[in-house]
Amino acid sequence: MFPKRLNSLLRCLLPVSALLLLFSRWIRHCPPLPRILAGDGPRPGMEWVEPAPPGSLLAVPDSRCEADPPFLVLLVTSRPEGASERAAIRATWGAERRVAGRRVCAFFLLGYAAGSQRRIRREIRSHRDIIQGNFTDAYHNLTRKVLMGLGWVHRLCSGARFVMKTDSDMFVNTFYLTHLLEGKADTGFFSGQLMHDIRPIKDKSSKWYVSEEEFALPEYPHYCSGTGYVLSADLAGKIWDISSSVPLLRLEDAYMGLCLSKLEVSPVTMSSRRVFFTRKVPFTVCRYRTLVTSHRVSPAELRSYWRALEEARNSQCPLHASGE
Repeated sequence: MFPKRLNSLLRCLLPVSALLLLFSRWIRHCPPLPRILAGDGPRPGMEWVEPAPPGSLLAVPDSRCEADPPFLVLLVTSRPEGASERAAIRATWGAERRVAGRRVCAFFLLGYAAGSQRRIRREIRSHRDIIQGNFTDAYHNLTRKVLMGLGWVHRLCSGARFVMKTDSDMFVNTFYLTHLLEGKADTGFFSGQLMHDIRPIKDKSSKWYVSEEEFALPEYPHYCSGTGYVLSADLAGKIWDISSSVPLLRLEDAYMGLCLSKLEVSPVTMSSRRVFFTRKVPFTVCRYRTLVTSHRVSPAELRSYWRALEEARNSQCPLHASGE
């Protein structure tokens, strides 16, 4: 009787053993996942009160910051559904490159989106350039998203010289920006399109409405437009640290101004003429060679503009053709 039971048991175990063998071979050939620092998303009822520590990141990129510290890190705020925008940026100004021997690289900032998480994970595996936070991806969490990026630079890419924060609907001339940053102070530096004498919007129907409880003063401290600003990497750490004592404001660029005011740092101009634009600048090769940012540029336009600049790289522009 015992041999019959043994034979029966063996017949049951053989298919299981075969499946385990196949699974082990599949695991060995799977591409490694990027570092995942937390679970698949926020726990039910979880809400951020303070900027999240690095342990609350869902994924961090393969940055090689220790082995090859960047001269310029570009932090690009993005939407979970903005895959086409990210693809266009990777193919143009966000592609990792060396400009005059200086490393320039871009990383995308995302929050958690339950309906998009599987697709985002695939994108993380493919590109390894996404920093994802353990908070809901929504406009009202934009300040948290940017603080997450600055905290990542401070803790995991502290060898960088400069950091730029920008958005996924922007054109950024990384070549000209790198040129402008040569010789700039690599401590206490903050620049962009300066915004001053800006009053809080009290219209409750506005996207940028701010209540008296959030901000009671008549004007914001001077700040730079969130479409694109550049700071020395030391300020990334200082802003991250001081943010714990500055109440969060949903307007991320104005919030940076509050932090800078508390740090007693004043934004400065990048150049003697305007190079950061909060509007869409009509495209010409000569105009775009000597600006840093242009706003509301679609993925198709971005690829087209970049292609035109590449094709005309050896052509000369007339003196003063850059305008403004």
